[in-house]
Amino acid sequence: MSNTTSDLYQAMSTLRAVRRLRPDPIPDDVLQRILQAAAWAPTGGNVQPWRVVVVRDAQKKRAIGDLYRPQWGKYSVGSRKMLERMQGEPRAKQERMLAAADHLGEHMGTAPVLLVWCFNPNNMAITDADMSRPSVVGGGSVYLAVQNAQLACRAENVGCVLTTLLCYDEDAIKELLGIPDDWYTCGVMPIGYSVGGGHGPISRRPVSKLAFADTFGEGIDL
Repeated sequence: MSNTTSDLYQAMSTLRAVRRLRPDPIPDDVLQRILQAAAWAPTGGNVQPWRVVVVRDAQKKRAIGDLYRPQWGKYSVGSRKMLERMQGEPRAKQERMLAAADHLGEHMGTAPVLLVWCFNPNNMAITDADMSRPSVVGGGSVYLAVQNAQLACRAENVGCVLTTLLCYDEDAIKELLGIPDDWYTCGVMPIGYSVGGGHGPISRRPVSKLAFADTFGEGIDL
């Protein structure tokens, strides 16, 4: 395995959701590399039907933070109820996550940069749009750019996390940022240098629980 390949796997296996961010500015050259990584992402037909609003204006960030705070408050009720059924280390881990998420809820508006991801469905081949289940295919032409940006953040030692809660306030976000009528929002990513340890080892389900051999549910031996 080459050093370049090893570095890529290292980045993927240590990309944490970092929610405690310092207000220190991100240098323009670092931000440029993060955005360039997003631009390299593949999209259907190479159309690139996404845009990102890079929000650094203090007043606009504060307004977005004011919108986010009550949305997180409502959403977190269910997560807190889960604690009642948990014990030991799983409970402690959930409590740590909630504490970090609460911090973001209070400080979203002071992150140095908010990346507001937008998409135009008119430029996307959303092949599942008319199916009876929720449509997800369109996200494939947007969220790969988000993932590239997150991996670039990891390479730059910049903390990041994606939240979609502000989709509930899409009209307000569009008005605030001057987003055209035929463009919509699909996530906000606060980025900045971490208050604490930042990125590091992550916990995920093993491949044996996620990948199947030829038939759904059939164990795979690799």
